This record gives sequence, C-alpha cells and structure tokens, in this order.
Amino acid sequence: MTKSATFRSVGPRRPRQAAAGWLAASAVIALLAVAPLLAVLLVASGSSDGLWPHLLAYVLPEAARQTVILLLGVGILVTVIGTGLAWLVVAYDFPGRRFMEWALLLPLAMPTYIVAFAYLDLLHPIGPVQSLLRAVLGLSSPRDLNFPDIRSMPGCILLLSFVLYPYVYGTARAAFLLQARGVIEAAHSLGAGRFATFVRIAAPLARPAVAAGVSLALLEALNDIGASEFLGVRTLTVSIYATWVNRSSLAGAAQIALFMLAFVIILMFLERGLRRNRRYADAEPGRLVPKRLHGMAGVLAATICALPIIIGFAAPALHLVNEARKRLQFAGLSPSLVEAIGNTASLAAVATLVTLLLGLCIAATLRLVGGRLAAALARTASLGYAVPGTVLAIGLMMPLATVDNAVDSFMRATFGFSTGLLLSGTGGALVYAYVVRFLPLAAGGLEAGYAKLPKTLDDAALTLGASSGGLVARIHLPLLWPALLSAAALVFVDCVKELSATLLLRPLDFETLATQLYAEASRGTYEDGAIAALLIVAVGFLPVMLLARLGREGWRREREATAAVIPEMPDSSGFPAAREGVL
Repeated sequence: MTKSATFRSVGPRRPRQAAAGWLAASAVIALLAVAPLLAVLLVASGSSDGLWPHLLAYVLPEAARQTVILLLGVGILVTVIGTGLAWLVVAYDFPGRRFMEWALLLPLAMPTYIVAFAYLDLLHPIGPVQSLLRAVLGLSSPRDLNFPDIRSMPGCILLLSFVLYPYVYGTARAAFLLQARGVIEAAHSLGAGRFATFVRIAAPLARPAVAAGVSLALLEALNDIGASEFLGVRTLTVSIYATWVNRSSLAGAAQIALFMLAFVIILMFLERGLRRNRRYADAEPGRLVPKRLHGMAGVLAATICALPIIIGFAAPALHLVNEARKRLQFAGLSPSLVEAIGNTASLAAVATLVTLLLGLCIAATLRLVGGRLAAALARTASLGYAVPGTVLAIGLMMPLATVDNAVDSFMRATFGFSTGLLLSGTGGALVYAYVVRFLPLAAGGLEAGYAKLPKTLDDAALTLGASSGGLVARIHLPLLWPALLSAAALVFVDCVKELSATLLLRPLDFETLATQLYAEASRGTYEDGAIAALLIVAVGFLPVMLLARLGREGWRREREATAAVIPEMPDSSGFPAAREGVL
C-alpha cells in the first residue's frame, strides 16, 4: 500500500485536509530555514556606503586566496589520513586494532577552535614543549630555539586536518566494510597485494563515501572562525566577522557572505559530481578477512593509528586537564564561568527541543504524505547545515530586525507603548540560528527512525479511525524514542560547540562556554579558558560514544545476518577470521 493509499483508507476528505496541514507546516519550516539565505541576497544588493570597492580591492582577494589554500590543504590531508587509516583497520590485524577502530573517532569530540587554543599554549615559546626542548638541548633563551610557528597557514592546515579526518575515516571505513569480499579476494588470488588492491579496487569503489566525508570536513573548515583567527589565517569567515564587528557594515558583511556561499555551492556540486553514477552493488555479503601483522609491522601499524589520536585528541585534552586543574586549585570556578555554563545549557536545551519538534514535523510529512513536494520541502529545510554560521547570522539580522520593528510599530500605534527588541540581540535569535543550522540532524535522524517502522502500523491505526496527529503522537513517538534521543544528543552537542553564529548574534554581556573560551584565547589567558574548553570536550564525547555504540550494533546485526551464509574462514596465519564489532 502506498502512502497516498494509506490516507485514502480513512475517507476522501479528512486525509486531504491532513495532508494539506502537514505540507503547510513543512512549508512554513522550509521558509523559516531559507529566509536567512534570501536575506543575505537582499542585504548584499543594498548600499555598503562605499565599502564594497575597498572589500573588492583589499579584503576579498586575500581572504579568498587563503580560504582556497586552506580548503585544498585540508582536503588533501583528510583524504589521505582518513582513507589510509580506514583501510589499515579494515584490511589488517595488529595489536590494539579493536581499540583503534573506535578511538580514531575521538577527535570529533574536539572542536577545531579548542584544538587551536590548546596548541597555542602547548607550543608557545615559554610553553611546555619548547621549554622541554630547550632543557634537553641546553638552551637558555626562547630565541635560541628555531621552532616552527604554529600561527601560520601550514600550522592551521595540519591542526584542522588532524581534527576533521574522522569525517572521512568514518565514511571510508563503512564503505570498505560493505564492499564485496569476493571482489577483494579475487584480486588477491590474481596476485595483487593488499596495497595494490587498495589503490586499484577498494579506494575507487569507496570514492562516493570518501567524497561525502571530505565535503563534510571542508564545510567544517569553511565554517571555522576560532582556529583560523587564532592561527593567523584570514579566511572569508574571519573577514565577515571582522567587517561586521570593526566596521559595523551589515551590507559589507553580507557581500562577503554571498561570496562565501559560492564556495559552499561549489563544494556541494563537486561532492555530487564525484558521487554521480558511482553506486556499486555488493556481490557477496561479509567482511574482508584482515591480514595479521606480526613483529615490527604490527607495531608500525599501531603507531600510525595512534599518532592521529594523540595529535587530534590526547595531547590537547591532557593539556586542558592540567591547565584546568591549575585554575581550580588557584581560584576555583569563576562566577562568569558558572553563568556561561547556565547560558549554554539553557540555550542548547531550548534549541534542541524546538529542533526536535520541527524535525519531527518534517519527518512525519515525508512518512504520511510523501511525494515530490514533501521531499522538496525537506531538502529546503535542510539547507542550513551546509551554510556557515557567520553567513547564517548575517542573514538573520535583517529579518529579525524587520519583525521587531513591525511589532514595535503596531504596539505603538495600537496600545501606545514600545516593545523594544524582541528577537534581535536576544536569546531567541540564537535559538533561531541553532534550529536552522542543526535541523537536518533532527530531521535526518527521525527519518532514519521512521524507516524502521513498518507501514502496516499506519494502515491499521488509520483504518481504525485515528487521525494523522494521533498516529504520530500515540504510535510513532513511543517507537521513535531511540531516534529521538540520538538526534537530541547530536543537536545538543552541536549547539554547545557552536561559535561563529553565537559570536555575531549573542546579546550584550552574554557569554556561552564557546564565546568565553574565544574571549580568553583573545586575551591570552589560557588557564582561565581551559575549564570552558574541557567542559565542551566532555559534552562532545556524547556523539562519539553514540557513533561507537551504533557501529557495534550495526556490525553485530550484519554478523548475525551473514553467519549462516559465510563460514568462519582462516586467515593467512591460521587463526579464525576476526569478526569484531565495527567500532
């Protein structure tokens, strides 16, 4: 029974009204999501009071050049690191492999600006690394040690790459696990080694997944404002923030934002182009039998896997723990930090609740109505995740100000008093930005949850006279709790970590953990910012642990499904094939 037939089963009139209601609600959500982008176009077409020639001559060329270099460098490195590590843990068995499989995701818990914040202190001329090197080399002055400066383009590329490679690692590893084992083993039987198999067969087959991971990593790099600014790289994101803060020119910032949107569109088209007509069917289920590495080969493989974990997570995390301990022993928790914790938690909680409700509406529309219109509305509502936070913030300023002015004018004319700013410069603006930015996480997670619910439940409930709203509330919601909790965790964590939009839209004298860390880094007071950074990292563990759990459950289900089809096969060492969990 099709979706449309499901609605027809309870009568002709009410189903049409219900479908129209769900579509109307989704259309409103899509309009709210796309309004900031339309506002950017409108504001950018306005006058910038003569600032545009200056931006075009002195700001945009250099910002675009540095942005392109940064994206190229990060794109190459995350592809090499992520794809190489994914093949290593799938195709080989070595000491610590099971731990490395999930530990390689740990850098996802570290926002890029926190890693930059930590390494600025770690690699400072009087920081622990250079101080230790001078002590070992017998040097007394920081000037005597010629140490590479982390505040540079190469430093920024390296740090961002070691934080963002898990996007590629996760997608590439999943692709390698799902590739047909018979194809890989056929290559081995024809004399191809593991490396040749990787280069000629496994990597080309995984190209769509790698392209998806690289595009996510590049969007994160493009959205970054903290790490780039801390490390002296003036990207388009940094230029938007500087234009608005230093020159108070909304039109000028919008014009740079419009230019930045072109980068986003190019990235999306490149990703789609690399994935077009690149779908492959598995000829045989099952996992490639990993080759066991002994002796120095096993130690080398374990070391290669450990290095990204140390650089992207362990070293900055341990440094933050040490600096936070010093701060707590010296002065305890500052009142401003306690206030920032409350602000962050309350904003993230409200934004998560609103995002889940709107995401449920989008997913329910796809489930109950279906069709091209519902799918188009869902795609439109999901545009915010691809838009950098600074662009989104610039786009929100004019619509929110327009609404505030309209309400204020009405209240003045009708009741004789002013309402002031209801949305602009308030927590409501931040909630709006968070919802638009992270709505795809909720909608996508709930859509995946809906895919696991049989349509016969809908048919039975509607046949018995249930309304579509009652069906969602009484049948779907109780069954969607796992998907709801997963989506809530992802949205909440991203709200806590969000920096770029928060910097532009926050109220005066209002700090979140992310903005307080940004302020402490700008002042160079690293110990004071370490506690805020550590709290953000602790919250960031939620999605990492969630991914690890989902990965283990997914591979367990695949193992159970294929155990009867594929017997245990010995590897080259005579041991049974390893069938551990994915993570």
